[in-house]
Formats: sequence, structure tokens, C-alpha cells
Amino acid sequence: MLVRGQASTNGDGHTITALSVIVMKQADVAAKQQHDRDDWQKRGVGGLVTNVDTVTGTITISSSGIGANRNIAVHITKDTILRRYASGSVKFDNAKPAPVNDIKAGDQLRARGTRNPDGSEVSAEEIVSGAFRNIAGTIKAIDPASNTITVQDAISKNAVVVKVSPDSQMKKLPPEMAQRIAMQLKGTPGGKGDQPGANGQSVKEKDQGGAGAGRARTSKAAESPAASVPGGGQGANGPPDMQRMLSRLPNSTLADLQKGDAVMIVSTEGTDSGAGAVTAITLLAGVDAILTASPSQSASTLLSPWSLSTSPGEGEAGQQ
Repeated sequence: MLVRGQASTNGDGHTITALSVIVMKQADVAAKQQHDRDDWQKRGVGGLVTNVDTVTGTITISSSGIGANRNIAVHITKDTILRRYASGSVKFDNAKPAPVNDIKAGDQLRARGTRNPDGSEVSAEEIVSGAFRNIAGTIKAIDPASNTITVQDAISKNAVVVKVSPDSQMKKLPPEMAQRIAMQLKGTPGGKGDQPGANGQSVKEKDQGGAGAGRARTSKAAESPAASVPGGGQGANGPPDMQRMLSRLPNSTLADLQKGDAVMIVSTEGTDSGAGAVTAITLLAGVDAILTASPSQSASTLLSPWSLSTSPGEGEAGQQ
């Protein structure tokens, strides 16, 4: 049920005078959410913002992954829906309407719309952006009581306390998968990955299963896209869709982690001073080989911050 109206004059916060009431069957809501997820999957692009031109209404993003970066021009109009993640939140439901001026270089951005044939330009119908923090390093301590881990950041050399919430996505790479990714990052012959098509779906993917080993199979992603909203949208010769690969792995918990494990994390931004804990959005363990192959590898180049329990599209039901 969606109710719009005016709060009661007594100020108790528990009463509203309804101006409109919309009731939808649960099955209909679920069907719409699935449709929106599919649409983000098929027509979505994502990456790091490198430039914002408010005069021409063009946002340039660097869409990267396992391979070379690729620039994509995202064009906005007066009809483009712009939303931005709330500070400290990992829920799309908490994303609020925000002007294009709020989008800065270095932000993560996800857009869906109509792409040109080579995927270098997108006419955006909807955009969601946010400022996130990238952490890559080794676990110094694990506190199950507070659901936190302390990570020694390999880049900043600082210890960071990371809180794991029920909405955090946690995965652990099997060693063989981590090695393949490391080979691709180093450009080692024989380390080629699956090649996605122009719409971001793989022509052939590895069926990782729960163990990560796999036999090649023809993908049916175009007919049945993954439920998560990936950080893909790569061109025909781009890197494999990392988020699609991760979606096939079983979820992990704090109990699966150990002191000394290497992790890559996309988290909430936290404070400018770095004090206090940040909240993990996506946490990937088993990345020792990746960090060895590319010590300066940013977590955001491999991990998507959008694959949460509520993803772009699901939040739309509450925004209309």
C-alpha cells in the first residue's frame, strides 16, 4: 500500500489524512521489481565519474573491470530521473532526488537508458550516484559481537573498522577463480575471460556453481538476467561481468573470514577524518592473488556497490 497525504495536526506522527491510496498485490509488486531489475541488467551501465559537464548535460564515466577502462558518455535531459545515495546508507530506498550538480568526479554512477550501437554513449532515463569508499588490505581483527572487522588498508596504510550489516554482500573467491582474475589483470596469455556482448551479457560464461570450478556453457542471460544489478554494461570486447560471476558464488559470513585474509571492500564513505566505522556494501575475500598481481587495484573497478538487498528498480515502487 502506498499512501500520500498530510500529517495530522496533533503532531503525533502516527496519523495521516490520505489524499491518495494505491493498493497493489504482492505478486504484482514482485513482478514489477523483477522487470525493473531485468531492465537495469539489459540497459544499464556503470562506472566511476570522470567528468560532469552541466552545460551539455553530459556525464563521463570510466567503466572498468577485468581489463582496460572504457569511457562512456551519459547524456541527461530534463526528464532524466536523478537520485543519490544517502550518506552512510547502503539502501537504494534511501536514495533521494538530487540535482546533477551533486555528482562529482570520483563518484560511482549507474544509469539505464538507450545506448548507441557501440555502447560509448547512453541517453539516460534514470541515474543513481553516490560517493563510496574503496578498501583493499588484510584483516587484522574480527569482532563477531559487534559484526565488525578491522582491515589494514594497503593503500592508505591505516587501520579501518568495517561494519557488516544484514544488507552487506559478502562473497569469497575460490582460489582458482582468483588466479584467473589475477592473470587477466596482468595480461597473462591464457588468462582471457568470458566476453560479454554489447548489451553486457556474456556470450559464454563459466558455470562457477558453489565451488567456482566450471565448465563452459552458452549463456541464456539475455532471456533470464541475473537478479542483481551488475556493474557491467561492457562492450563486445570488454571484460567479463564481474558482478555476474560473483552472483553465482554462495554468500559468506564473518565466520568464513580469518585474521590475515586479504579482502576488497566497497563501503559507505565515512567521515572525512576517517574516524569511526564504515559499513560494508560489498566485501570480497580470497583476493590474495588479485592484490599480488595488482597492488593498487581499486575495489570499485571489480565490485559493484549496487548489488544490495534492495537494488535500483526495487526502490522505484516507493518513489512513484
